[in-house]
Amino acid sequence: MSSELREESARRVTRAFVLHPDIASDRSRREAAPALEEAVALAQALPDMEIVGAETVPLSKARPGQLFGPGKVEELAERLGEAEIELVLIDGPVTPVQQRNLERDWKVKILDRTGLILEIFAERARTREGVLQVELAALSYQRTRLVRAWTHLERQRGGLGFVGGPGETQIEADRRAIDEAITRLRRQLEKVAKTRDLHRAARRKVPFPVVALVGYTNAGKSTLFNRLTGAEVMAKDMLFATLDPTMRAVTLPTGLKVILSDTVGFISDLPTQLVAAFRATLEEVLEADLVVHVRDIAHPETGEQADDVRAILADLGVAAETPQIEVWNKTDLLDPAARTALETAAARHDGVLTLSAWTGAGLEALLSAVTRALDDARTRRALMLGFDEGRKRAWLYDQGVVEAETQVDEGIRLTVNWTARQEQRFRALDAG
Repeated sequence: MSSELREESARRVTRAFVLHPDIASDRSRREAAPALEEAVALAQALPDMEIVGAETVPLSKARPGQLFGPGKVEELAERLGEAEIELVLIDGPVTPVQQRNLERDWKVKILDRTGLILEIFAERARTREGVLQVELAALSYQRTRLVRAWTHLERQRGGLGFVGGPGETQIEADRRAIDEAITRLRRQLEKVAKTRDLHRAARRKVPFPVVALVGYTNAGKSTLFNRLTGAEVMAKDMLFATLDPTMRAVTLPTGLKVILSDTVGFISDLPTQLVAAFRATLEEVLEADLVVHVRDIAHPETGEQADDVRAILADLGVAAETPQIEVWNKTDLLDPAARTALETAAARHDGVLTLSAWTGAGLEALLSAVTRALDDARTRRALMLGFDEGRKRAWLYDQGVVEAETQVDEGIRLTVNWTARQEQRFRALDAG
């Protein structure tokens, strides 16, 4: 037997079951069917995972001790045992007490939505910063769950250990040990962030606008990025296929060069630990001169997904004046009549385009819209600097926005042509 076959036969698939609690008292709850579908897609994003079954569990309210009612707990215990389930993925928050009790009663491992997303992020992160951010988020999550005692399953795969076994030693470690690890990771992240700041400062010296692709996970951002740049970023029909930001230079038809950034996909109910931990990864969006919001227009919950993306952008602090283009992607998945109706609807809105990143249909219109947005976003202004404000003058030249300069008795008179983002940065130099 070859080494590849031996390795394949040695790999063990985890039998998993997905539950989506549909809690009536939760006013912000989503439609049950698409929510369960997304939860299954999340589970399928993990390797070596066999999804044996999935179902929605209607609840009037969450029970503090076991989440579900005693009758449902007993029924599921029997079914899970018969199906030889090893892992139950619960699509929602599960408290440490609920998790401990359910693991005891069902004799399986429980993973809630936060733990599942962390596992996926651990599998996908590739850059040094991405790995550190996942570890930091995982430790913050584990710190609240020291009550767990997972001894009945053996670790079969990589990742963070939520689906495994020997990772339990870290989970069972005392709070002080975890705090020390968090402190160490934060110091390492600070060093990495400084390196990123240097790279970002170097990019600012090149007068190329930054265009950030954002969108719900699996909306087709990486496919669009690859088509625009000729790059080979991982692009699969899988949630969170891209985690680490990727940047490439693109020349628009007019000759204008821009830096295109592909970012991590957003998702509803993103764990708070990850919003904080991945803030640096999403800094490219904060720096952007133009944001391109890519939507999977063929998805049944495309409207809700778009609302989630807009909410996260607002939480991140993306400036309201930053120009945005909304791209309705995956039109190739629609029938001709639906596609025509969609194109008619998009034409009624400024800054909205239809596109198929897969086939390339609509790509020229997008490039034209990007060019117009970046040109329209520039404003010409007259500035007066004192002779002692050489730092500001140097910054303006680094940005490539100076059109004319004249020395007068009062100082230096400049004519600049800049974006709102560049003007905002310039005004912030006084604070620095």
